[in-house]
Amino acid sequence: MSKQSRQTKPNPYLEPMHSIGYLARVNFRLFSKALEDMTLKHGVSAGQWRLLRVLWEKENITQRELSELTATKEGTTVQAVRSLISAGLAVRTPCLEDKRKVYISLTPKARQLKAKLMPMVVAVNEQALAGIDPADVAIARRVLSLTHTNLSASLDAERD
Repeated sequence: MSKQSRQTKPNPYLEPMHSIGYLARVNFRLFSKALEDMTLKHGVSAGQWRLLRVLWEKENITQRELSELTATKEGTTVQAVRSLISAGLAVRTPCLEDKRKVYISLTPKARQLKAKLMPMVVAVNEQALAGIDPADVAIARRVLSLTHTNLSASLDAERD
């Protein structure tokens, strides 16, 4: 037996197009760019979009909660909130019970944008999934959800 045949096969995950992490990352960037190309026409950047998406579902939350819900570092969230406030899309309101807390809520302008921007999410998803069998889409959704669960559990365990 030759030395070469005894060597183990290289790990397929080291090849970018076989790595779920790499594919998820490049797809995220493409989805984000396609969506931002649309939302920028309404003055909303990718960073602002991430926060708006959460605030449309749950308003009057602290910056810390917003960071947790968007899976961003608090410093990044602070900058994005400032950007939303500068654009007239959000306001800070001090908590009456705890002066250290400040709540973030949307302005009427931001609430009105939801009806204009959410269809863009549908359009980008439809563009990305064109020609793909719905059963394959369901498998991809399930696999990505499970990888999220697995990695989140690992990170949570490291923090404990």
